[in-house]
Amino acid sequence: MASEPHPVASPARRPGSIPDGLIAVVKADCPACSLARSVFVDLAERADLTVYTQDDPTFPAEADWVVDDTDLATSWGLDLDAVPTLLRIEDGVETARTIGWDRDRWEEFTGVTGLGPDLPPFKPG
Repeated sequence: MASEPHPVASPARRPGSIPDGLIAVVKADCPACSLARSVFVDLAERADLTVYTQDDPTFPAEADWVVDDTDLATSWGLDLDAVPTLLRIEDGVETARTIGWDRDRWEEFTGVTGLGPDLPPFKPG
Protein backbone atom coordinates (compact mmCIF):
# COMPACT_ATOMS: atom_id res chain seq x y z
CA MET A 1 0.00 0.00 0.00
CA ALA A 2 1.70 3.17 -1.17
CA SER A 3 0.71 6.67 -0.23
CA GLU A 4 1.09 10.08 -1.77
CA PRO A 5 4.39 11.79 -0.92
CA HIS A 6 4.09 14.23 1.95
CA PRO A 7 6.45 16.05 4.29
CA VAL A 8 7.17 14.14 7.46
CA ALA A 9 7.54 17.17 9.68
CA SER A 10 4.68 17.95 12.03
CA PRO A 11 4.20 20.52 14.77
CA ALA A 12 5.63 17.96 17.24
CA ARG A 13 8.75 17.27 15.14
CA ARG A 14 11.19 19.80 13.76
CA PRO A 15 12.10 19.48 10.05
CA GLY A 16 15.05 17.22 9.48
CA SER A 17 14.54 15.21 12.67
CA ILE A 18 13.68 12.08 10.68
CA PRO A 19 16.64 10.93 8.62
CA ASP A 20 16.48 10.27 4.91
CA GLY A 21 16.54 6.61 3.93
CA LEU A 22 14.61 3.57 5.03
CA ILE A 23 12.59 3.94 8.22
CA ALA A 24 10.62 1.25 10.04
CA VAL A 25 8.18 1.93 12.83
CA VAL A 26 7.59 -1.08 15.05
CA LYS A 27 6.62 -2.26 18.50
CA ALA A 28 7.56 -5.38 20.42
CA ASP A 29 3.91 -6.10 21.23
CA CYS A 30 3.06 -6.66 17.56
CA PRO A 31 3.00 -10.19 16.12
CA ALA A 32 4.13 -9.10 12.64
CA CYS A 33 6.94 -6.97 14.10
CA SER A 34 8.12 -9.81 16.31
CA LEU A 35 8.04 -12.17 13.35
CA ALA A 36 10.15 -9.78 11.25
CA ARG A 37 12.65 -8.96 14.02
CA SER A 38 15.56 -10.61 12.15
CA VAL A 39 14.62 -8.70 9.00
CA PHE A 40 14.99 -5.36 10.78
CA VAL A 41 18.47 -6.35 11.95
CA ASP A 42 19.36 -7.54 8.43
CA LEU A 43 18.11 -4.31 6.82
CA ALA A 44 19.98 -2.19 9.37
CA GLU A 45 23.18 -3.96 8.33
CA ARG A 46 22.56 -4.09 4.58
CA ALA A 47 20.41 -1.02 3.84
CA ASP A 48 21.07 1.47 6.67
CA LEU A 49 17.57 1.11 8.13
CA THR A 50 16.55 3.31 11.08
CA VAL A 51 13.93 1.76 13.38
CA TYR A 52 11.56 3.78 15.56
CA THR A 53 10.15 1.58 18.32
CA GLN A 54 6.88 2.49 20.00
CA ASP A 55 6.94 0.39 23.16
CA ASP A 56 10.36 -1.09 23.95
CA PRO A 57 13.55 0.88 23.26
CA THR A 58 15.50 -2.40 23.04
CA PHE A 59 13.30 -3.85 20.26
CA PRO A 60 14.28 -5.16 17.79
CA ALA A 61 17.81 -4.79 19.19
CA GLU A 62 19.90 -2.59 21.44
CA ALA A 63 21.65 -0.65 18.70
CA ASP A 64 22.37 2.88 17.51
CA TRP A 65 19.93 2.41 14.61
CA VAL A 66 17.00 1.94 17.03
CA VAL A 67 15.24 5.15 18.14
CA ASP A 68 12.96 5.33 21.19
CA ASP A 69 9.52 6.52 20.09
CA THR A 70 7.65 5.48 23.24
CA ASP A 71 6.20 9.00 23.40
CA LEU A 72 4.81 8.30 19.89
CA ALA A 73 5.81 11.77 18.65
CA THR A 74 7.40 10.39 15.48
CA SER A 75 4.59 7.90 14.91
CA TRP A 76 1.97 10.65 15.20
CA GLY A 77 4.03 12.91 12.95
CA LEU A 78 4.13 10.16 10.33
CA ASP A 79 0.35 9.60 10.60
CA LEU A 80 0.71 5.85 11.11
CA ASP A 81 -2.25 3.49 11.12
CA ALA A 82 -0.43 0.21 11.87
CA VAL A 83 2.93 -1.40 12.53
CA PRO A 84 5.18 -2.52 11.13
CA THR A 85 5.31 0.34 8.67
CA LEU A 86 8.26 0.66 6.34
CA LEU A 87 8.85 4.11 4.81
CA ARG A 88 11.24 5.71 2.36
CA ILE A 89 12.22 9.31 3.15
CA GLU A 90 13.98 11.44 0.52
CA ASP A 91 14.94 15.08 1.13
CA GLY A 92 12.71 15.09 4.21
CA VAL A 93 9.66 13.88 2.27
CA GLU A 94 8.02 10.48 2.54
CA THR A 95 8.05 9.01 -0.97
CA ALA A 96 6.63 5.56 -0.23
CA ARG A 97 5.32 3.33 2.54
CA THR A 98 4.18 -0.23 3.04
CA ILE A 99 2.39 -1.76 6.01
CA GLY A 100 2.73 -5.26 7.45
CA TRP A 101 5.30 -7.93 6.60
CA ASP A 102 5.27 -8.92 2.92
CA ARG A 103 8.60 -10.38 1.80
CA ASP A 104 8.15 -9.69 -1.93
CA ARG A 105 6.99 -6.13 -1.32
CA TRP A 106 9.78 -5.43 1.20
CA GLU A 107 12.44 -6.78 -1.17
CA GLU A 108 11.09 -4.60 -3.98
CA PHE A 109 10.75 -1.61 -1.63
CA THR A 110 14.28 -1.89 -0.18
CA GLY A 111 16.16 -3.36 -3.14
CA VAL A 112 17.50 -6.04 -0.77
CA THR A 113 16.92 -9.69 -1.64
CA GLY A 114 16.83 -12.73 0.61
CA LEU A 115 14.87 -11.11 3.43
CA GLY A 116 13.55 -13.47 6.10
CA PRO A 117 14.04 -16.69 4.14
CA ASP A 118 12.77 -18.78 7.08
CA LEU A 119 9.70 -16.59 7.70
CA PRO A 120 6.23 -16.90 6.23
CA PRO A 121 6.03 -14.71 3.12
CA PHE A 122 3.24 -12.49 4.52
CA LYS A 123 1.75 -11.32 7.82
CA PRO A 124 -0.49 -8.25 8.01
CA GLY A 125 0.32 -5.43 10.42
